[in-house]
Amino acid sequence: MAGHSQFKNIMHKKGKQDALRSKIFGKLAREITVAAKMGMPDPAMNPRLRLACIAARAENMPKDNIERAIKKATGGEGENFDEVRYEGYAPGGVAVIIEALTDNRNRTAGEVRSYFTKAGGSLAESGAVAFMFDHVGSIEFDRKVASEDAMMEAAIEAGADDVATTDDGHEITTAMESLGEVGKALEGRFGEPRKSKLVWKPQNTIAVDDEAGEKILKLIGALEDNDDVQNVYANFEISDALMKKMGG
Repeated sequence: MAGHSQFKNIMHKKGKQDALRSKIFGKLAREITVAAKMGMPDPAMNPRLRLACIAARAENMPKDNIERAIKKATGGEGENFDEVRYEGYAPGGVAVIIEALTDNRNRTAGEVRSYFTKAGGSLAESGAVAFMFDHVGSIEFDRKVASEDAMMEAAIEAGADDVATTDDGHEITTAMESLGEVGKALEGRFGEPRKSKLVWKPQNTIAVDDEAGEKILKLIGALEDNDDVQNVYANFEISDALMKKMGG
């Protein structure tokens, strides 16, 4: 397993704990409110809001919470958040991209920088590592919704770029601008996906030893625990033994 999916699985398991679930709901609500403020408050008319609602439902966020987050935007409540992307290097030369929604850029930048410093890494200038990733659409369905061949055929017809099927499910990759169109076509055949969002996919991954891998996972854990950080992506691989040790 590599990079994004690798540590996401670890964090997802930890995220089942009640305290972290509350934090996850807070981040999802922030994205919903921002998306609703930027466009129509109707998910059917606002692609970003629709994706935010899909992400919220995938984490079993209560419907009332979703509706309350949308109402915050329509009622003019809540803070105004800026979208910020940070880039840096973790131990072992691993590239990291962080997406955040913040109401205080200086605070968030300082906190993100401190996480990298403590981990033995460094924050870099914008664009320093983004070229090592592709910014693409990612749509995920449970394995049971279709056979590998059926999903591949449907994805090609819908205009997707690639399909990867494992025991865990189907992941469809699309061009960034095609995510909404492809997602709707596949949803019409297989129902709502469990996830649908824009992601930074590493073009290649770096294998790191267990010592560096543990530092990287701790760095990612600290970043994910920050209220302003929405998503973290990295281009690394670690051993199965470390995966088990860290709960993956």
